[in-house]
Amino acid sequence: MSEQVLLTVKVNGSIVRRMVEPRLSLLDFLRRDLGLTGTHVGCEMGACGACLVSLEGRAVHSCLMLAVQAHDLSVETIEGLSENGSIADLQDAFFHRNALQCGYCTPGVLITARDCLTGGGVPSRHEIRDALSGNYCRCTGYEAIVDAIEIVARKRAADAGGEK
Repeated sequence: MSEQVLLTVKVNGSIVRRMVEPRLSLLDFLRRDLGLTGTHVGCEMGACGACLVSLEGRAVHSCLMLAVQAHDLSVETIEGLSENGSIADLQDAFFHRNALQCGYCTPGVLITARDCLTGGGVPSRHEIRDALSGNYCRCTGYEAIVDAIEIVARKRAADAGGEK
């Protein structure tokens, strides 16, 4: 039996303590050990964005990170962001703009979109596309995704009394 270490991490607002192998990826820990399968396995090289999670409020590739690197940190998965409602407007816009298609890339894209919009204001379509450059989607051609993110950015800015 291989060596195991105690991992303590806050996942979607709950403290989780587990014994894990030091070489276990954060992706495998979330999917296999916690059953959070919204974080998808893609390229396993950090190129496709399917495995994105939010670590301390910043998008990271969980396939490139060891679970033990998240010790004493806070991780939010697509399940947590959905449950807490922080991306409800993005999910709604993706649905109405048909930016979902097969849906495999959608969790990672939504995490990227959330990060893209955290600075406030309305990013340009070029800035949105640049933010999405780490997310690989085979189905949509990105136009509907960019539209959905732009719609949410404009609505959030209008609600905040900013740009329309």
